[in-house]
Amino acid sequence: MRIPFLSQIHNDLKMDTRHDTVPLSKYPRPSLKRDSFLCLNGEWDIKRKLEDTKPFDKILVPYPVGSKLSGLKKDPGKKYVYERKFTLPEGFIKDRVLLNIGAVDAEALIYVNGKLLGSHEGGYVSYTVDITDGIDKTPGYINIISIAVTDELDHKYPYGKQKKHRGGMWYTPVSGIWKSVWLESVSDDHIKAIEITPSLDAIDLNIESEANDYTIEIYDGGHLVTSLSTYYDTVHIDIPEPKLWSPEDPHLYDIKIKTPYDEVSSYFGLRTVSVKETNGIKRILLNEKPYYFHGVLDQGYFPEGIYTPNTEDDYKADILRLKALGINTIRKHIKIEPEAFYEACDRLGMLVFQDMVNNGSYKYIRHTVLPTLGYQKLDDTKVKVKDVTKNNFALSMEDTLVSLYNFPSVVYYTIFNEGWGQFESDMLYGWAKTMDKTRIIDSTSGWFWQEKSDVDSLHVYFKDVNIKRSDRPVILSEFGGISLKVKENSYSRYTNYGYGKCKTKEDLTDAFVKLYEDQIIPGIKNGLCGSIYTQAFDVEDETNGLYTYDRKVCKVIENKMRDLSKILRIDDEA
Repeated sequence: MRIPFLSQIHNDLKMDTRHDTVPLSKYPRPSLKRDSFLCLNGEWDIKRKLEDTKPFDKILVPYPVGSKLSGLKKDPGKKYVYERKFTLPEGFIKDRVLLNIGAVDAEALIYVNGKLLGSHEGGYVSYTVDITDGIDKTPGYINIISIAVTDELDHKYPYGKQKKHRGGMWYTPVSGIWKSVWLESVSDDHIKAIEITPSLDAIDLNIESEANDYTIEIYDGGHLVTSLSTYYDTVHIDIPEPKLWSPEDPHLYDIKIKTPYDEVSSYFGLRTVSVKETNGIKRILLNEKPYYFHGVLDQGYFPEGIYTPNTEDDYKADILRLKALGINTIRKHIKIEPEAFYEACDRLGMLVFQDMVNNGSYKYIRHTVLPTLGYQKLDDTKVKVKDVTKNNFALSMEDTLVSLYNFPSVVYYTIFNEGWGQFESDMLYGWAKTMDKTRIIDSTSGWFWQEKSDVDSLHVYFKDVNIKRSDRPVILSEFGGISLKVKENSYSRYTNYGYGKCKTKEDLTDAFVKLYEDQIIPGIKNGLCGSIYTQAFDVEDETNGLYTYDRKVCKVIENKMRDLSKILRIDDEA
């Protein structure tokens, strides 16, 4: 894959690219935090081959190859090697040393001091490699980590919106490391993972560890509310005087779990998501009450880091920008973010509809033109998809469900979007529900529906929205996309991609409000439970965001957007 470097194509966007010596250096795993942390972000060498004695360039991790923030001036090609030296601080080592890698697109081989210790395929989820047997524990010894990358933009792996020749709804590809890399040292009885399943007044906690003795403490605002000691790794814990989590009141509890030689902390919110018939209409319930999911599509792209923001606080800033417009839901479109994003949603009160990341083929006529014209029938058990592609998608889906399980903001998953790479969605729906019964599963977003899904999921761009009664809740999972180009804040001076055009902020706001008043709100009485407008932010050529790509201009009138959000609700008598 030849990388189109942002220094060549982002000249119209001038941003402050200053950062600390170690970028994105905050603790990267808030869902399972311990006191052992050595961040390896910062400057790494880039080599052509593992055996090369000298680098040909340097790169700033975790900004991906292809981004301006990476500082990489030369295209490394399809195969290259990251390398950096490190020493372990005195007292750092316990029993085992673990290397945590947020994400590498797309294939990675991990070496320590020349010894191959691990590998991974797929560029979106984090993974851990035990490097204890490869490091030299001598105080002050300089160890070397090497990560050999292969990235051919092979569609057998999840790839999202990346395309070699970007344009329109396809964006600049990334390559290599794009999430944080860090070390921790743990005891042999360390806690490998926890699973927290909330209800309205309790949690079920499952602990993965070699230990058989646990102390659990739960805090509310720093005050201990309950504690217990147990020999069991699965426990039910009632929460006294429970306080629920919602976008309107994102209340969180802290939890500490101790083994004889390990201690981790995490947090949780008490909330439920379910489907129930109310007054003859199937609704999605949040905390046992009908709820309207007023959302926007968010691609998770940034002008100078592509997949990676300048700092972790950029996630918070984006969420607050959307909350200022009355938005309560983000559809995270075909990308898995670092945990910092989901934690920010948890703490600030933003619901997340999470897409799985597609792999497999996309055909413009088959997957977009014909379905838009109404040809939406497909038997996806007969679609020809290679076994390796199926397996990679299934593994990525499993990793996504596991890695995001504990975040209360995540309430909904989309398996396939508009048929891209779609196969055997009914089977995958059943598997997803087996792994996670606590969330809504949208098997086929847009079209090519099969038999099994928790919702009817519609995409409507080129005709009026007309919601009809169904035996399932209805989600308008994509619509809108009206373009307003702010030339001086655009990725490209001359391209203008969207669905319909406006010339001023007032025009776009009026068009948005009219669309909701005339077509969205009337659909609520027929079972519409949520709507996902395209989109939150401009992305490269796409100019249909509510904000510009650089986030400097809000393209709608905030108070009118908030006023509209107040009437987007589902009454119990609806």
